[in-house]
Amino acid sequence: MKKYFITGLLIWVPLAITAWVLSLIVGTMDQSLLLLPVSIRPETLLGFYVPGVGAILTLLVVFLTGLVTANIIGQRLVRFWEGVLSRIPVVKSVYYSVKQVSDTLFSSTGEAFRKALLVQYPRSGCWTIAFLTGQPGGDVSLHLRGEYVSVYLPTTPNPTSGFFLMLPRADVIELDMSVDEALKYIISMGVVAPPMRNPLGRAQNQ
Repeated sequence: MKKYFITGLLIWVPLAITAWVLSLIVGTMDQSLLLLPVSIRPETLLGFYVPGVGAILTLLVVFLTGLVTANIIGQRLVRFWEGVLSRIPVVKSVYYSVKQVSDTLFSSTGEAFRKALLVQYPRSGCWTIAFLTGQPGGDVSLHLRGEYVSVYLPTTPNPTSGFFLMLPRADVIELDMSVDEALKYIISMGVVAPPMRNPLGRAQNQ
């Protein structure tokens, strides 16, 4: 009896969590419908709420934005808009900080979140997984002797919160695993371990 119950849980728990996460994402993206006039919203036209329409609208807006800004005219509009934002004190600081982070994360040539590292935290002898985000810069780099790296250390099981650390490069170990594998390892609290790899880089079943 217990065996069958546990087997059922192993089937339904991942499905339920996946459905919950997808529902949360779609529900958040559906908020874009609030930008439309009430008269042309789906629930007004159809008489009932249709989940996912806002998500499709959001994806369409993102795609069209990228399509428009890919040409010269679109780039001029972006520069004009950024010029307007740069004249607003508080908005300028927030916008350019977020833009710099997003440009770094989504850049194909950047190294942010491209490598998984093994670091000692919160004390020597305790090991955990972190992600390389770059190198210390500005006035901070003038006070650090030797070669340092900037890392993001996510918490478990929620990797969206964590700690920003600057560590000596000699104290971090670069792991032979993808960022996706490292995230699964973190989210599962060590239960879903990445496969071992041979010297040629091919995964081996444990």
